[in-house]
Amino acid sequence: MSINVDEFLANISLISLIAIIGISLYGIFVRPNIIKKIIALTIFTDASNLLAILVGFRRPPSIPPVLLNLQPSPEDIRYFTQVAVDPLPQALVLTAIVIGMAVNLLIIFIALQVYRLYGTLDVRKIKRLRG
Repeated sequence: MSINVDEFLANISLISLIAIIGISLYGIFVRPNIIKKIIALTIFTDASNLLAILVGFRRPPSIPPVLLNLQPSPEDIRYFTQVAVDPLPQALVLTAIVIGMAVNLLIIFIALQVYRLYGTLDVRKIKRLRG
């Protein structure tokens, strides 16, 4: 019985990312402190980005996937599409990182205003103070 190390590491990475996403969702929905919710949301977005990168990853071949002539044959194109990495997940992750940073800044600003208004960041106390 032979164990492929690459598949084992890929499976462990996938399982650990799913566990991190589950733990961060627990933090978002169960923890009463707004700062802890923000930290859990940040961990959730980072783990989701890593999951997207892991899904779009291909093991690099021994040579770089570069077309060597300007008029490639169908066989050259077929080989290139088999070994080249899909750039779409990378572009989506970069976009998600920028949007996630903006959302985090907005949420932190709102949490600061809530603290100034109510004097606490505990969601249960804020609900009681609001009436």
